[in-house]
Amino acid sequence: MTPVAAPPARDAHYDEMLRTLSEGSVHVHFDPYEDIAWDSPELQIDPDDPAWVLSPEHDPLGATAWYQAQPAERQREIGMWRIANAIRVGAAFESMLIRGLMQFAVALPNQSPEFRYCLHEMTEECNHIQMFQELVNRIGVDVPGMRPWLRLASPVIGGVLAVRPVSLMVAILAGEEPIDHYQKALLREEGTVPPAVRRTMEIHIAEEARHISFAGEFLRLRLRKIGPVQRAFLSVTFPLTMRIACEEIMTMPRPLTKKLGVPAEVHREAFWRSPKSREIMAGYFADMRALATETGLMTPVGRRVWKALGIDGEPSRYRGEPDRSARVVA
Repeated sequence: MTPVAAPPARDAHYDEMLRTLSEGSVHVHFDPYEDIAWDSPELQIDPDDPAWVLSPEHDPLGATAWYQAQPAERQREIGMWRIANAIRVGAAFESMLIRGLMQFAVALPNQSPEFRYCLHEMTEECNHIQMFQELVNRIGVDVPGMRPWLRLASPVIGGVLAVRPVSLMVAILAGEEPIDHYQKALLREEGTVPPAVRRTMEIHIAEEARHISFAGEFLRLRLRKIGPVQRAFLSVTFPLTMRIACEEIMTMPRPLTKKLGVPAEVHREAFWRSPKSREIMAGYFADMRALATETGLMTPVGRRVWKALGIDGEPSRYRGEPDRSARVVA
């Protein structure tokens, strides 16, 4: 009888982390229709709520002199459309990452602890999509969301990423980090987002912490074993993926800014020509610069790519550290 091959050696620390994350998903999780009181008076959407005004510190459009010079009613209107569109784009990105994660998970061998956690994560992401779409529907503005070309390409992108697990985890981080950083910055300030938006952000941040932890630990484990050629390749594609995702998630599409009467030069200033907007964008990725440094991807060539893309700066000293400073190209 041919002996059964022994399974590959596992990393005990990594497996324990997966068990911890899986148990966390069992015992600390949220349902969009049980844990959000959508019909309560305090969560009703009020177009006149001053919290719709975009933050001049954390939102690149809110930082422009043009936006700050608009009447309060116009600021609220533009803010409502911008926030709703970013939420819809975030939901579309999560659906794309679910495709890749599902194809990755179903190909895992028996006894893999990654399988269980991946299914927990996808369950949470499905809840986030429901939560985001319910919020957009209640805001009541017909935002376009993801750009048409990316919507059409998303099934292919998800499938390709599924067979390149390292690239899949980089894409997950690229899709989560900008909006996670943006939401945390807003939640640190009182009155910067309406109550219903704040509640969805709180839930999203709480559960995305697990997703980001998984992707980061996956990369730390896998990147210890890659060769110099692949490391050199990833040192370039890592920041490039971050920048592309940021462009899609955090930039208002031009048709929407045109609809809202935002001048073309203001759109260019906000995304991402001005020093302030580039500082905001670089701030999204302090944790990712720390991860790249830790895993050896912040090579001399890689560092130049981060700088050329306008997302270089200091790495964070700990996960979720508020912005300190970002050295960016003006």
